[in-house]
Amino acid sequence: MRTYPNVVETKELIKKLVSIPSPSGNTAEVIQYVEDFLQELNVETKRNRKGGLIATLPGANDNEHRMLTAHVDTLGAMVKEVKSNGRLRLDLIGGFKYNAIEGEYCEIQTSSGSGKVFTGTILMRQTSVHVYKDAGDAKRNQENMEVRIDAKVENAEEIRELGIEVGDFVSFDPRVQVTDNGFMKSRHLDDKASVGILMQLIKRLKEEDAKLPYTTHFLISNNEEIGYGGNSNVTPETVEYLAVDMGAMGDGQSTNEYTASICVKDASGPYHYGLRKHLVELAETNGIGYKLDIYPYYGSDASAAIKAGNDIIHGLIGPGIDSSHAYERTHDKSLENTEKLVYHYVLSELVSY
Repeated sequence: MRTYPNVVETKELIKKLVSIPSPSGNTAEVIQYVEDFLQELNVETKRNRKGGLIATLPGANDNEHRMLTAHVDTLGAMVKEVKSNGRLRLDLIGGFKYNAIEGEYCEIQTSSGSGKVFTGTILMRQTSVHVYKDAGDAKRNQENMEVRIDAKVENAEEIRELGIEVGDFVSFDPRVQVTDNGFMKSRHLDDKASVGILMQLIKRLKEEDAKLPYTTHFLISNNEEIGYGGNSNVTPETVEYLAVDMGAMGDGQSTNEYTASICVKDASGPYHYGLRKHLVELAETNGIGYKLDIYPYYGSDASAAIKAGNDIIHGLIGPGIDSSHAYERTHDKSLENTEKLVYHYVLSELVSY
């Protein structure tokens, strides 16, 4: 029997996940990867009509259910305009700023029959300091930023001859790296770090033949970055709904890269007080490092489920992620503490309501 949490194994899963392009709206490949992983464990899975994946583990009580969710969709972009200068204008998918992707390598996946992929770089039109006096001061926005395609194209017609067209998805190079001292840095740790954690959790539960107290569903959602990934497919029996998503770091925040973050409130309002206290008690009882925090500009699949009218107890936890929606970073300790917390949570009793 292997030792858990196995952070090395979890990070290998995360590395694979972040390396599969999956901007919101184009997530079939990464969903298939997760589904294949779970089916090898003989876990019951099904797809919802939005393309998300639901895995279910039976529990002793099938009258009251739990649901946990993490999302595989990421920030990205679409081709907004095929420009006459042989470059592309973008329209962003998800909530981030253009400065976060300046200089980033990207891939353009054509929607034509061939599905060919081209590489490129996202740059300011006024990048060259030898030509543009305002190279440093020009606004990083849709008008000024463009994609330089790695192909010999000098006008819109030549771009279209490649098969590139308006509406084609653009994904960002994750640039994933793991350091010797426990850090992991990459784009899209939001929320593929948590997906890796849930995949490892399910594997552990299967290997230990753990007896869950309640039937438990795991929703791998694929539209969270645009607001509605986890707002459906909540069974009528579901009492508790826990989103496992990134903990937001910055000035005034308690969250760090070494503990599990328990969110008490975000832009949608407070999370369920009883569930929050239950998570804190589990962390303290089991020696799990944690921080309580408020994320001021944030919404989760759990809050989306509440807004959709589901009568549930909702909560939000996750590993601490630095520089969210840019080039992100976390640490082994945060992954380990979050994995421990979700493990003890799914084996615990429901919160009273």
